[in-house]
Amino acid sequence: MESDTAIEVCIMGRTHAGRTFRPSDWAERLAGVMSQFRPGGAMRPGSHLGYSPWCTPTSRDGVKCVVVHRDLRDFEPMAWDFCLNFARDNELLVFEGRRERR
Repeated sequence: MESDTAIEVCIMGRTHAGRTFRPSDWAERLAGVMSQFRPGGAMRPGSHLGYSPWCTPTSRDGVKCVVVHRDLRDFEPMAWDFCLNFARDNELLVFEGRRERR
């Protein structure tokens, strides 16, 4: 799934069986939960209004994804584990970097 040398992993909104993951806003929800984990902590005014740079929703080829940076693991290992366990529990595709390797 991910190696110790990966700078970031991408959780793709597609299951191993090829189905699109639902609900359709799952990426925004996951990134929203992780928004408190950021450089300098979450106690800055207005920090609750944006995503953490360590966990951002995006899309690839029309499929929603969440990119999780390794700095999240260094800052809060339990948050990193939460993201990867979310992917594993929901049988989502995970790959290193922002691009899937072919």
